[in-house]
Amino acid sequence: MNVAYLKSLFLTHKESSLHHRYITNLKIEPLLNDLEKKIDVHTLGKSVLGKPIYALKIGKGEKRILMWSQMHGNESTTTKALFDLLNTLLDKNTALNSILKACTLYIIPILNPDGAEAYTRVNANAVDLNRDAQDLSQPESKVLRGVFNHFKPHFCYNLHGQRTIFSAGKTNKSATVSFLAPAQDKNCTITANRKIAMEVIGVMNKVLQNIIPNQVGVYDDAFNLNCVGDTFQSENVPTILFEAGHFKGDYAREITREYIYMTMLKSLEYIANNKVDGSLYKPYFDIPENEKCFFDVIIRNAKTSDNRVEDIAIMYHEKLIDGKIEFIPKIEKIEKLTGFYGHKEFDANNLVVLDLQGEGVKVGNENDFVMIDNSKIALF
Repeated sequence: MNVAYLKSLFLTHKESSLHHRYITNLKIEPLLNDLEKKIDVHTLGKSVLGKPIYALKIGKGEKRILMWSQMHGNESTTTKALFDLLNTLLDKNTALNSILKACTLYIIPILNPDGAEAYTRVNANAVDLNRDAQDLSQPESKVLRGVFNHFKPHFCYNLHGQRTIFSAGKTNKSATVSFLAPAQDKNCTITANRKIAMEVIGVMNKVLQNIIPNQVGVYDDAFNLNCVGDTFQSENVPTILFEAGHFKGDYAREITREYIYMTMLKSLEYIANNKVDGSLYKPYFDIPENEKCFFDVIIRNAKTSDNRVEDIAIMYHEKLIDGKIEFIPKIEKIEKLTGFYGHKEFDANNLVVLDLQGEGVKVGNENDFVMIDNSKIALF
């Protein structure tokens, strides 16, 4: 599948009922009700607060792929892309039957429904499920582990979302999509198992370089057996971390959603139609490691109250307000920010930056607007 065909498939099959960042069980249940007429849809278990954890099974092939999203409740971009993917695979006119013939997909669209509803990273017991792979202290962790043990996947897709701070290397290029073939031992050995995951990531990166060149990163592979990906990799199941990141201006993550969809579909096609043995793993090492080089906004050359000239860094803090995600600009740093970039930048030209009350801005302040030379500047 070339890029043009992937794009056309996305436009045709994008699930219009899912949009923006707040995706919960309530949003996906009507879709699941419709899908259960076509594929296996069932409840795996319950969350801490008793919400159902749903699963879908599609395909009849021997290659088994386990995919889970919203392990962190506020990371919903990959969930949207999963439903776009399902729409595509169920359309008999797409000529993608080879995937369902070769593969069986087991999909958990929202592993952490309590966190999704509260729009938090953690579950209702304030536990990060991605650090609970060994203790299995939470019902959601036990659900995932149970599926892993029963389904016995050949591949795992660990689907996440990342903050706007990440760059692809030490550059002014945002890491719009990131990957990782997690380590499976403390020495981060490049095992045969990891090579298989790396090969698939290399295929996905090749597609993305045609669309968002130099905007793909990989994470540091420091080993932590408490993490789910590291645990599954250590048990010799090739595991791929997907991270949906930031594209300029795309705070709703609708553009990134398309890129995640394209990578998932391309990777499934590759797995379905090839014997993936890890021999083509080396392109993985062409992908730069993620760095933290971005703020949402930087105001350059701002004069402070003691006549220093500094830069002002602003980050957006996501808050759930009346069922909608709002982005609240907050001053993070006032200092020289050499080597850092803003997704949006302003130049204060050595003038004082004030809040709307006429006071100088301070670290920790939440400001929707600032004043520069009597001009009102919107920070979002």
